[in-house]
Amino acid sequence: MEKKIASFELIDPPSAGELVPDPWLEPWMFVVLSVMVMVSVAYILFKKKKQAIVDPLSLRRYAYEEAALALKNIESADVRTAAVQTSLILRNYLSVAAADPALFETHEETVLRPEALTQFTADARLDATRSFTRLASLKYSPTISEVTFCDVVSESRALLETLHHGFHT
Repeated sequence: MEKKIASFELIDPPSAGELVPDPWLEPWMFVVLSVMVMVSVAYILFKKKKQAIVDPLSLRRYAYEEAALALKNIESADVRTAAVQTSLILRNYLSVAAADPALFETHEETVLRPEALTQFTADARLDATRSFTRLASLKYSPTISEVTFCDVVSESRALLETLHHGFHT
């Protein structure tokens, strides 16, 4: 076998560009991605502007009908339970019809909040304060005297009517 003789000749090194791998992202991919992002942003902004406008009168009417039906369907012989249920129904009505946070507050927080029930007339606010105070006393008093289940429900219906017709125009 013949031996290869190594030559000690200097060879130029390969250029650095040959050692860098080809990019897997092409320029046209950046263009397509940027167009997709712009279309998505435009769609989101367009959809956000076209949200349905809620009619406050129809919302109040719906809340009133729901509350009236719920008050009609109360079937409790216990005065305390009736006071709890009617208070919840009326507070739910306020939260839907007037966007008032009374549903999530205690009686004291609602009564002491200065901006409570500002969408109502002064008479309606006064009636609401009195009625909610009466319901709170029925809910939390140790003894209940001379009050019937029918009285609680009828007073709550009267308050619902007062509130429904007591909005500022």
